[in-house]
Amino acid sequence: MKKFLIIIPVYNDWESLKKLLNQIDETIKDYDFLEVQCIIVNDASNLKEPKIIKPKNIKFIKIMNMKENRGHARCNAFGIRYAFQNEEFDYLILMDGDGEDRPIEIKSFIDKIQNEPDKSVVAKRVKRSEGLIFQNLYTLHKLITLIFTGKKINFGNYSCLTKMDVEKIFSKASLWSSYSGTIKKYIKNYNEINSSRGLRYFGPSKMSLINLIVHSFSIIAVFRYQVLLRSCIIMSLMIYLSLNFGINLFFFKVILSIFCLIIFIVSMREKKAELLNSQENLNNEKIVTH
Repeated sequence: MKKFLIIIPVYNDWESLKKLLNQIDETIKDYDFLEVQCIIVNDASNLKEPKIIKPKNIKFIKIMNMKENRGHARCNAFGIRYAFQNEEFDYLILMDGDGEDRPIEIKSFIDKIQNEPDKSVVAKRVKRSEGLIFQNLYTLHKLITLIFTGKKINFGNYSCLTKMDVEKIFSKASLWSSYSGTIKKYIKNYNEINSSRGLRYFGPSKMSLINLIVHSFSIIAVFRYQVLLRSCIIMSLMIYLSLNFGINLFFFKVILSIFCLIIFIVSMREKKAELLNSQENLNNEKIVTH
């Protein structure tokens, strides 16, 4: 019997959570060799938590209530650390609670795990549900990330990790700001499945341009030393072109300097986030198991 633990962060979207749990239950019903458990990380929702009815094929649902609203990434990090330190599992699945991470793809995770049980699996986005403008901006985000880090990061939070790989990342400071960046940095060998981003069960997508920018810098900050090195190389090339060919690259030098400053600020934010969340941020009197 393999134990799968699913971590789902939630902020107010309780109706989506209930639908998601039922769809997970439907997805796993034919896998009699699995034991599936769920941890819901409630990010200090201001809408009252409804009654959660545990579906038949999920062993238990535990709801953890954050004392303060900390955001999606930090809820994931807190849930991962709590799970590693307090729960028994063989594999950990991280997914959003709004339907954009499609439960049907859990089957693909399971298939990969059965073939190579010692490798984690990430969901590579091959199709997105957002509009054309956002998709183009997302492509630009991936290109900038590749240029400045040397890493191709084509996956998000949706993934299935072995317990051994969870042990590698659960205490890393970078986990509090960028899950995918942390996976890319500390887990060298993993499998991929193709994943299409689903539509939200209720309401529009919460991924905005501002959130995308923050997401980009959070990933890049994980590789700040590589970014510093590559930025120095680019700056040196600009100076060489200016001195030897009279090319005025003042504007680009300013942009690059601002870029490096932002990376530094995000790195400090990452360390502060780890410090804040390593302190007591969980209301231990409100851990509810269904």
